[in-house]
Amino acid sequence: MNSQSSRNETAAAAVNGSDSTAAAPRDRKPGGGVVKKHKSRRNQVDRRPVTEQELRALGRDIAPDEVLGLRAITRDYLCKPEDNIYSIDFTRFKIRDLETATVLFEIAKPPQCDLDEEDEENGEADTSAGRFVRYQFTPAFLKLRTVGATFYPKRLTDEDNRSIQNQQKSNNMVEFTVGDRPVTNFRMIERHYFQERLLKSFDFDFGFCIPNSRNTCEHIYEFPQLPDDLIQLMIEHPYETRSDSFYFVDNKLIMHNKADYAYNGGQ
Repeated sequence: MNSQSSRNETAAAAVNGSDSTAAAPRDRKPGGGVVKKHKSRRNQVDRRPVTEQELRALGRDIAPDEVLGLRAITRDYLCKPEDNIYSIDFTRFKIRDLETATVLFEIAKPPQCDLDEEDEENGEADTSAGRFVRYQFTPAFLKLRTVGATFYPKRLTDEDNRSIQNQQKSNNMVEFTVGDRPVTNFRMIERHYFQERLLKSFDFDFGFCIPNSRNTCEHIYEFPQLPDDLIQLMIEHPYETRSDSFYFVDNKLIMHNKADYAYNGGQ
């Protein structure tokens, strides 16, 4: 990874049910286990501007510093689904307002058997399946300053869901697992744009995950204060606010997810 001085002033907390080598501060959580807290990197320095076409022409793995140079939303994915050799599978995603603990959005990925049946009916697999999400919020969302985004990167059993619900009542944490390979320096960079304007770039560390381990994380998004005229434009132009989420292991891009957003809900 790059130096600790190059990330946004946002925060990420991660929980690892097994011992790990990371030296982050730890707290004991109720009922056992260890809470491992991570601070995201500080304000990013300007990177050399780079285009999507230039990244595609590299002919090698894409690194974190390179996506930090993007000045516009990508038109397509910068890696293939099969590049995720670590079997990291995001199956649920929840957004909540930290000040009121109100759940603003929650989505669950359908079981794999349902996806397989749908692919068979369509005759081919959708290359964006599981990699694209469309959100619709009310205008009030743009006034929020701090939002928690919770990831569930594994397929959960009924027992897992009950465990998560109990944790959410007290700690607002969730679980994820990884496959048979160790995951070293797992990092996410998420860049948000309105039309061709960069609004905010977030940069989070997941840390190290041992093979077949169970872990948890919640990302805390601190949004910039947007001017009223920009907020009005974002409300009037639904789905022209977009984001790229890039996931890296050992500084190599392994996953790329996309989303778009509307803020005209309830109108």
